Amino acid sequence: MRMARNAVLSAVLAAGLLVAGCSGAGNANQTNDEQQLEAAFEQGKALNASFTDSRIAGMKGIAENDLLRLFINDETGAIAVLNKSSGEIWHSNPLEAGADPIATGVNKGLLSSQLKIDYYNSFGQVNSINTFLDSVAYKQVKYESIDSGVKVTYKFGKAEKSAMDLPLMLSAARLEELSGKLDKAGQRALRIGYKEDLGKGVYVRNDQALNGLQLERAFKAFEEAGYTEEDLQKDMAELNYTQESPAPRVFMASIEYKLDADSLVVKVPVEEIKAPTEYPVSTVTLLSFFGAGGTDEEGSIFVPDGSGALISFNNGKTKYPAYQQMVYGSDQALEVVENAVNEQPVRLPVFGIIREEGAFLGIIEEGASAASINADISGKLNSYNYVYPTFNVTSKGELTLQANGSERTLPKFQERPTNSDFTVRYAFLSGEDATYQGMAAYYRQHLEQSGGLPKPKAESGEENLPFYLQVVGSIAKQKHFVGVPYKTLEPLTTFVQTEQMIGEMKELGINNIKLRYSGWFNGGLDHKVPDDLSVDKGIGGAKGLRGLVSFAKEQDVELYPDVAILTAHTSKGFDEKEDASRTLRAVPAAFYPLDLALNRRDRSKLPSYVVSPRLVGSYVDTILKGMKGYETGGISLRDMADQLNSDFRKNNLIDRTESEDISVEALNDIREGNLNIMAEGGNAYALPYLSDVTNAPMSNSNFKLEDEAIPFYQMVVRGHIGYTGSPYNLTAYTNVRQYILKSLEYGAGVYFEWIHEPNYKVKDTESNELYAVNYKQWLEQAADIYEEVNGVLKDVQNERIALHEKLGEGLFKTVYESGKYVIVNYNDTGATVNGMTIEAESYVTGGEQS
Repeated sequence: MRMARNAVLSAVLAAGLLVAGCSGAGNANQTNDEQQLEAAFEQGKALNASFTDSRIAGMKGIAENDLLRLFINDETGAIAVLNKSSGEIWHSNPLEAGADPIATGVNKGLLSSQLKIDYYNSFGQVNSINTFLDSVAYKQVKYESIDSGVKVTYKFGKAEKSAMDLPLMLSAARLEELSGKLDKAGQRALRIGYKEDLGKGVYVRNDQALNGLQLERAFKAFEEAGYTEEDLQKDMAELNYTQESPAPRVFMASIEYKLDADSLVVKVPVEEIKAPTEYPVSTVTLLSFFGAGGTDEEGSIFVPDGSGALISFNNGKTKYPAYQQMVYGSDQALEVVENAVNEQPVRLPVFGIIREEGAFLGIIEEGASAASINADISGKLNSYNYVYPTFNVTSKGELTLQANGSERTLPKFQERPTNSDFTVRYAFLSGEDATYQGMAAYYRQHLEQSGGLPKPKAESGEENLPFYLQVVGSIAKQKHFVGVPYKTLEPLTTFVQTEQMIGEMKELGINNIKLRYSGWFNGGLDHKVPDDLSVDKGIGGAKGLRGLVSFAKEQDVELYPDVAILTAHTSKGFDEKEDASRTLRAVPAAFYPLDLALNRRDRSKLPSYVVSPRLVGSYVDTILKGMKGYETGGISLRDMADQLNSDFRKNNLIDRTESEDISVEALNDIREGNLNIMAEGGNAYALPYLSDVTNAPMSNSNFKLEDEAIPFYQMVVRGHIGYTGSPYNLTAYTNVRQYILKSLEYGAGVYFEWIHEPNYKVKDTESNELYAVNYKQWLEQAADIYEEVNGVLKDVQNERIALHEKLGEGLFKTVYESGKYVIVNYNDTGATVNGMTIEAESYVTGGEQS
C-alpha cells in the first residue's frame, strides 16, 4: 500500500515517545481496528446501467430526473452529471488527468481522486491517502444503488504488515537475548532478517530478505521472544536511530451522490469514516476537481472571500499561494493569532466555477462550520483551475512537557470526530444564469425556499435610507487616587447626550436612524458577562434608558442596545476555569488586546476569554428577562453572528457544528422574544433572524491570487436584511468620495460610530481604537454623505440587486429590481459609457421606475 511516512526526530524518540504500532509484538488496538475494517468491507455486485450516453463513454447512467442525468465509472469511482437543457457535462475529475504534463506522483493521482483523507500519526504528523491511489488501485470500491443516486464506499489500503513494522536495528546483545528465547526456526528467522554491519557493530534489518514466508517467520520470532514497545524504545535510544511509524493498514469512507431537481447533492456520512484508533482523521477533502477548467478554457472561480471574489482561469499568478479560508472565520478556542488579521472572513458557505458553457454553485448544507474553501489555478501543481471544500474531522493541539531538564511536545487530539455529516449541493446554471449574478440569485432563492433568509422587507412608509449610528456609552479607565491605581467607568455618551445628538442629526436632515448603543450595562463597553443585567448609572441608569427608549419611539429612531455574549472581556464575575472554553491544551481559551502601533497582541494587558458555548442559552435568558421591562424593541449582538468557537473541555466537547446549533437556538429565542436583531458580521446561519447587519463585508481580502471583488453577499441579502460596512470614521478611507461610491455600488447604508465627549477621553485606555469618534467633528460631513447616498438609494432601499457588472477598470454598474441603475467611476479621470460621461470619482443614475 502506498502510504506517506514521516521520519521521527531521534531526539524526540530519545525523550521516550511511543511509536504507534511498531515492533513485531504489534499493537492490539490497531490489529483489532484492521480486523474490524476488513470485515466491514464487502466488494458488492456490479452496477447495472439504467441508460448510457455516447457523449460520456465508459460511464453507466444510474439516475435521472427531469433536469439532470447522473453517470458513474464503476472502475474509477468518477462521476458525471449531464444538464439535459444545456447539454453541459460536469465531471468529477478531468478526463485527461493521466496525461497532465505538470502533475507528478501523488498530485497526478489526486486528479483522478474523489476523496482525500488527511490523518495524524501518533506524533501529530499529517499523512494523506486518496481514493485513486489507495482504493481504486486495489479494486476496493463498492457501489450501491440508492434513491435518486448511488453510494460509493472505499476501502483504503490493505491489512498487510511489511518489513517496516520490524525494528530497523538490533545490537548484538539484543539479538543474542532474543535468540535465547527462541527455537532453531526462530533463531534462523532472525539471522536471515538481520545482517551484521561490522562498521557500526550492529545488526541491520535485511529488507530484501523480509518478504513472503520469511517475513511471516520474522514476525513470529519477535512475537514469541516477547519483544515489546519498551524494548524498541531502548534500542532506538541506545543505537541512536529513527524508526519510521508503520503506515496504518485500512481506512474506510463513503460518498453518496443524489440528484435533487437541478442539483447534485453529495454527502460524506461522518459515521462511515473509519480509521485505526492510532490514526485519527484530520480532514476530508471532497471532489477537489469537480468542474475544473483546463489551460485552454476561459472562465473564473468564485470564492466567498468577504463580499465575494473571482479568480480568473489561467491568470498566471503561479508564484502566489493557493486560496484557502475557513468558513465563518477562525475558532478562537483553537487558534492563537498573535498578529492582527486583516483578511475578510467568509460569511457564506458557497463556492463555484463559471465557464463559457455553464456554471455550478457549490452550497455547503451540512458541516459548513467545519469547512474550509480552497482554490488554485493551473500551472502550479497541475494544469487545472479548481475549487473545493475541506472538512475538519479532528482538531489537533500540542502539549509541551518538561521533565529532568528536557522538553518534549506531544500532540493532543480532539476527543471525538466532528458531530456532523458533510454535505454539498452542486447546483448547475446555464445560459444567462451562468454568471456570479446568476449564482447569487440562485443562492438567494435557495435560502428563501429553505427559510435561510427573513421575509422580504415590506414597504414601511419610510422614505429614507437607514443611517446606522453606533454610540459608545462608557468605557473602563484606570485612574489614580493618592498614587493608588483603580478602575472606574468613564462616561463618553450619556442617554441624555444621545438624545441631544439625535436632535442635532435630525436638524441636519439625517433620518431613519438605527441606533446601536454599546457600553450601557454591566460595566461599559467591555462589560462583564450577562449573567445578570444592570444599567450603568454613570450614563443615566435604568431611568435614563427608559427615557431614551421613549425618546427614540417619539423620533422614529430604532434602538438596539448592544451586548457581547461569546466573549468575556473582563474576568469580573467570570470564572475562566469553569466558564471559558478550553483549548486542546486544556487551558482556558484567551486572547489579548491588539497593540495598534505594533499590529499584534499585547500580552502586557489582561486577556479576554472565550465563553463556552454551553453558557450561551443561560446568558440569553438573562438578557431577555433583564431587557423585558425596557421595551427597546431591538437588540444588537456584537459577536453571535460573527464568531463560532469550540470548547474542547474533557468529557464535554462542543465542536464548531454543535456551537453553531447553540447559536441558532439562542437567536431563535431572541427573535421569539419580539426583539429585532442587529448583528455584526452576518454569518449565514444567523441570517434568518436578523433585521440588520453592521460590519457586513464590503470587499474581499485582496489576496494576490484573486482578480476581482464582487458584491455577492449583498446580492444575496439585500431586500431581506439591511446592512452597512464599517463605521466610516474608523475605516481606512482617506477619500470620502470612494466611501460614497462603494455605498452606492453595494447598496449599503451609511454608518458612523460616535461619542459625545472629546476624543482625549479614550486616551490611555483599552479602547484606544476609538481615536476619532467625537461626533462634533463628523456631524456635518455625515449629513452631507447621507444626503448624497440617500438621494440615490432611498427609493430602492428595500429592493434586491438584480444585476451587477464590471464595465471597465474602476467602473461598475448596479441595477436594482425596479430597473434603476447606478454606474460608479472610482477612477481619478472621467469615463464614457454608452454615450454617457461619468466624471472622475462620481456616478450617474438612470433606469425606469415601476
